[in-house]
Amino acid sequence: MLTKTKIPPTYVIVFSIIIIAAMLTWIVPGGRYDRQKIVVNGVERTVIVNNTFKTVDSNPQTWQIFAAFYKGFVNMSHIVVFILMIGGAFWIINETKSIDVGILSFLIFTKRFEKWKFVRKLGVDNIIIVFIMTIFSAFGAIFGMAEETIAFTIIFVQLSVRMGYDSLVGIGLCYFAAHVGFAGAILNPFTIGIAQGLASVPLFTGIEYRVVCWLIFTFLSIAFILWYARRVKKNPQKSIMYHEDDYWRHRNNTDVLEVTYYTPKSAWITAGALFIIMLVYSFYFPSTHLRVGLNTVTAPFVPILTGLFAITSIITLRKSLHFFILNILAFTIFYLVLGVLGYDWYIMEIAALFLAMGLFSGFAAGKTNSELTKLFQEGVKDIVSASLVVGFAGGIIAILNDGQIIDTVLHSMSNLLQGAGQITAITIMYGFQSLLNLVITSGSAKAALTIPIMAEFSDIIGLTRQATIMAFQFGSGITDMIAPTSGVLIGVLGIAKVPYGKWVKFIIPFMIFLAFVAWLLLIPTVTMKLSGF
Repeated sequence: MLTKTKIPPTYVIVFSIIIIAAMLTWIVPGGRYDRQKIVVNGVERTVIVNNTFKTVDSNPQTWQIFAAFYKGFVNMSHIVVFILMIGGAFWIINETKSIDVGILSFLIFTKRFEKWKFVRKLGVDNIIIVFIMTIFSAFGAIFGMAEETIAFTIIFVQLSVRMGYDSLVGIGLCYFAAHVGFAGAILNPFTIGIAQGLASVPLFTGIEYRVVCWLIFTFLSIAFILWYARRVKKNPQKSIMYHEDDYWRHRNNTDVLEVTYYTPKSAWITAGALFIIMLVYSFYFPSTHLRVGLNTVTAPFVPILTGLFAITSIITLRKSLHFFILNILAFTIFYLVLGVLGYDWYIMEIAALFLAMGLFSGFAAGKTNSELTKLFQEGVKDIVSASLVVGFAGGIIAILNDGQIIDTVLHSMSNLLQGAGQITAITIMYGFQSLLNLVITSGSAKAALTIPIMAEFSDIIGLTRQATIMAFQFGSGITDMIAPTSGVLIGVLGIAKVPYGKWVKFIIPFMIFLAFVAWLLLIPTVTMKLSGF
């Protein structure tokens, strides 16, 4: 079976690429473009000067393959630290089970609407599916939810089977929806944030078109799951998981859906402290110039958020600690958008914001300093492999740079593709990213590996760097749904008791269709003038 196929670890794959890159420095002639610094949208970036390529002596690499790791970590240090801080912060929130409580409470709440004829006609189950998938898709698009879906799988698979569906629908509610959102990312710091940072593009610009793409992806994915769920509900034996789901049909899952609501004193103290902090910042920043695309909106956004936080905190604290932590998460996202669009925040500020979110959530839950430290370390440990791969991937670029062959490769590719047209070029980029994603599933690692080259290549052939980032974004998310090297996918399938082969049979027709739609959505980035592109 495919699940038993021995596939080398990502580290081995990256190190193999480093060795291949070093071998290429002995084969490919050295070359160099002239570069210049220009200011675009208020941001200074270095770009290639066209028609300045010249041949230089190559610098074959040998023992430098080991030094490449060091250089890669130095060059990518800001991204490595960024990933570790976010991983630690979200681990603290996951420990409080707040996201679980929010979703489960919603499911209980929606059952109350069955008494309405209109709702019964639409189907409460359909409404629940639409809402949950929209939420998880938004989580994937906004903050890159991926590994977190493993924890939700056992809840939604059992819930799905109880509702008369199968385990595949349960996976569709969380894992599938989150990865569709990941592909159609809006503010995902692990893909869009890192890729735009590496390409020296203003952070999260082009958000208008990305929202359109995300809405299309989400609509199509929900329609697919609704169609399949209705088919299974009508005739459960049509499910390819009908026999395997006997495990879930005979399992008592009552305890999974039971939740204890409480609000410790520490949560009220934390809410008061956060309100005072926000109040102080409201005096320092009474007005904000919010830039959305080419438009600017001026309003007292910080004072408005402060007032809303005070109101929503009282409401959520009276319900439960879990809802208050969800409130903190929501306002973290609001401040992220405000900071990026209004105050030119970059990776350092966003990492600090998420770290504060995690710490204040821990304080609200009554965690001691020692407990917070331990939880943060566990979160860092959980995500350290992804950050290490980023550093290793940076070593590939270091080898190619030191070997003086990157510009030669770029020059050859530009000569090869310039005559083919920009649509052909963006198609090749998209296909390359999609195939690479089958072996390296970390979006941040692929960004570190490919964006530095592809961004400069796009300058040569006349593509916008935003279009190149879109090709990376789509390619690094869609094929992840079948990648046998994806620890998240294998973990989800293992918990749901779904064989890898049956999952591929279920998802691959839609994945191919979604990949085609993504290619169609890339065409306007080349043929039209879009805001932020």
